[in-house]
Amino acid sequence: MATYEILIADDHPLFRSAMRQAVTLGLGSDVRLVEVASIAELETRLGEKADWDLVLLDLNMPGAYGFSGLVLLRGQYPQIPVVMVSAQEEAAVVVKSREFGASGFIPKSSDLNVIQDAVKKVLDGEVWWPPQAFEKVDVSAEAKAASEGLASLTPQQFRVLTMVCEGLLNKQIAYELSVSEATIKAHVTAIFRKLGVRTRTQAALLLQQLESVSAS
Repeated sequence: MATYEILIADDHPLFRSAMRQAVTLGLGSDVRLVEVASIAELETRLGEKADWDLVLLDLNMPGAYGFSGLVLLRGQYPQIPVVMVSAQEEAAVVVKSREFGASGFIPKSSDLNVIQDAVKKVLDGEVWWPPQAFEKVDVSAEAKAASEGLASLTPQQFRVLTMVCEGLLNKQIAYELSVSEATIKAHVTAIFRKLGVRTRTQAALLLQQLESVSAS
């Protein structure tokens, strides 16, 4: 039987360990698990290898703005199913996970057997959602537009965008990424064009559309 290869993306070592235990118990020796603790680490792993069978993605990861990690994954690696994992279990969060392209949502309060069932179903090509995924929650047109725009960015453009939104100047971003300032200017121009914005403030506001998890 083929070995499944799964990425566990969560910044809490204790939860990564719990997830590793649940998945290992459920799938036995037929699984290879790799853990990452940030969006940057996740991007590195995906850059090295793009044929993972599943990504288990924590909603609140360093380097992500809310659902931006999910949107980035769906845009750049649409062939990899993503299951969101979060302690925020309200309907608005679960519904947005579905809207933005996840294949499932595992509440962090779930029992081991629930985690195992969810993982197995998604690996079999199905989806797995808790009941609140089907409650009536409106996802704003702005949030959907933000999702589509961000999905069109390359991983490097996404990294530049997050730094822009943190208030870094082009020369500071160039230093951080070890590229020229001209390269960063070109990235910013391309990012603004893809997102349909003209200023850094507008770009930051657009990214915040994915950070909001309250029903809007």
